[in-house]
Amino acid sequence: MSEHRERREHWIGAVLTGGSSRRMGTDKALLEVDGVAMAVRVARALHAAGATEVMCIGGDAPALAALGLTVVTDRHPGDGPLGAVITALAASPHPVVVLSPCDLLAPDPAAARSVLASLVAAPAADVAVPVIDGVRQPLDGAYRVAACLPLLVQEFARGERSVKRAVEILRLVEVEAISPGALADADTPEELAGDR
Repeated sequence: MSEHRERREHWIGAVLTGGSSRRMGTDKALLEVDGVAMAVRVARALHAAGATEVMCIGGDAPALAALGLTVVTDRHPGDGPLGAVITALAASPHPVVVLSPCDLLAPDPAAARSVLASLVAAPAADVAVPVIDGVRQPLDGAYRVAACLPLLVQEFARGERSVKRAVEILRLVEVEAISPGALADADTPEELAGDR
């Protein structure tokens, strides 16, 4: 019993850092907000939430490593975020992965803790996904590796690239008790400037 409880407490935080950042015009993961790279801010929030370790998925590995971050090479670069999600799950030494995009404006440890708690409270669920204004946010979800990885790999092999569509085949619990501000992101310089 104690061993099972201990395993549940160990989880990986995965920061998605491999996006093209076309609309931002520069690598969002490395873009500084208040003097700190966005990827570092998100990684710190996941550590503060209780992650056993945090890894970045994809992106500029040398630059991210120079910031003290652990980087896992995306197995499917240029193929969208579903490939990055699969990479994160496959790289995890622990049974649960909590995802987070690198471009969150106000990364909040409470959001990750809430998503994780919702997954733990629903033992039959494969994934816990925040819902903001009626829209699922699977890139901020908590995933059980053993249940999710084979099904997402199967969907990817069939040609699926949308994470939102792919998670529909999983046993999903929706998490609504999260502040929209905790998951707000910046895709353009204007969005970034408007929230600083």
